[in-house]
Amino acid sequence: MPEPVSQPKGPHPRETPSEWVRLRTLIFLRWTAIVGQLAALLVAWQFYDIALDLPLCLAAVGASVAANLVAIFLFPENRRLSATETLATLLFDTAQLALLLALTGGMNNPFALLILAPATIAATALRTRSTVFVGAATIVMVTLVAWLSTPLTTRDGTIIVVPPVFEFGYWLAIVIGVVFLGAYARRVASEIHSMSEALMATQMALAREQKLTDLGGVVAAAAHELGTPLATIKLVSAELADELDDRPDLREDALLIRGQADRCRDILHSMGRAGKDDLHLRAAPLLAVLREAAEPHLDRGKKLYFDAVPGPGGSDRQPTIYRFPELIHALRNLVQNAVDFAHSTVWIDAEWTGAEIIVRVSDDGRGYAPGVLGRIGDPFLSARKTASERSQRPEYEGMGLGLFIAKTLLERTGASLTFANGADPFLRDDECPARSGAVVRVVWPVERIVADDLGALGENNPFSP
Repeated sequence: MPEPVSQPKGPHPRETPSEWVRLRTLIFLRWTAIVGQLAALLVAWQFYDIALDLPLCLAAVGASVAANLVAIFLFPENRRLSATETLATLLFDTAQLALLLALTGGMNNPFALLILAPATIAATALRTRSTVFVGAATIVMVTLVAWLSTPLTTRDGTIIVVPPVFEFGYWLAIVIGVVFLGAYARRVASEIHSMSEALMATQMALAREQKLTDLGGVVAAAAHELGTPLATIKLVSAELADELDDRPDLREDALLIRGQADRCRDILHSMGRAGKDDLHLRAAPLLAVLREAAEPHLDRGKKLYFDAVPGPGGSDRQPTIYRFPELIHALRNLVQNAVDFAHSTVWIDAEWTGAEIIVRVSDDGRGYAPGVLGRIGDPFLSARKTASERSQRPEYEGMGLGLFIAKTLLERTGASLTFANGADPFLRDDECPARSGAVVRVVWPVERIVADDLGALGENNPFSP
């Protein structure tokens, strides 16, 4: 059962020029590599008597130094690289290291594994196509290094070489490392970016709900405050109309004033049904909160049934819970999801015990797909829908963001969620129970959601615009 989420507008951030990587970061990493390369050359030359072609080796290192100096002097420190510029930079670093390895023994050089670094960085910062290109280029360069490298020799002419089977194994390990580390880093980075975007959407949804709640309170307070002056205007205008029976023109004006006062009263009544920010507006009976959350979906052609009963150890009195904006928004998402996919009926059941508040939202639809049941609640869960599926529910792309938002917001209130199907998906239609579709079970500890006894209304608090 897919989840609601509006289709994003414009290209996905991963499919646009990244502009995530700062040039300064790559310059710093390259300086680190340069220092390491010079140190390795010095130690091999000075302490292990390795006969290196120092001019060529230093020229290879000097190419990186020159590239860094050009980047430092030509570009500002806060420059962020586009995807193409990042790709070119990583390819340069890979080629420079491959050349240095070719001059220093190739696969016999224990530092050959460092060639994995650019491919791993590409997997975290570039698009899939660019990542594959860097990985393939790395494998080609490593293969050329294995065949065309200069052997390591000491100053007395001794050739340092590992057995061919180890050399082949080292080459194969690097190739597998490029593929595995690239895929692993790519997967982790994608999940991090998806989670970041989903959390941003969650914050936007919560901020919107909070603004709507605040706006509703302001409107309600305005309706309450304007009620008295409007009643006074209506009373005075009625008295004037009675006293102006001998002045028809003035009497019509007085009646017009009274009619407009009645109109203002009706408008304010439709805009807000409660008074000021009384303490009781911050909490409500459990069933009332559930009805408030489901209210936008009551007239969508599906039957919604509400039930609230005490469970084992629960009192006969229905508990009063806090009306958190995130709770209302999240429950509304769950009800919307159920209404969207129900055939005809949605059930919203509440139960309370001495320790827990339990809410279940179930429907008579098809339920969740078995293949995704264990991963529900992750952002961007399912692939894009086919044209036939989009025609059934054109306003949603079904990428899992709706349930992720609901799950995240409810967990902020102390709830834990479980997702299940009401029936085996392989049963025939005549074998399925009434509640055969998706079932979402939300459980709160009593101390996290049940409001304290508010007693009297307390002192009214003015709203701050």
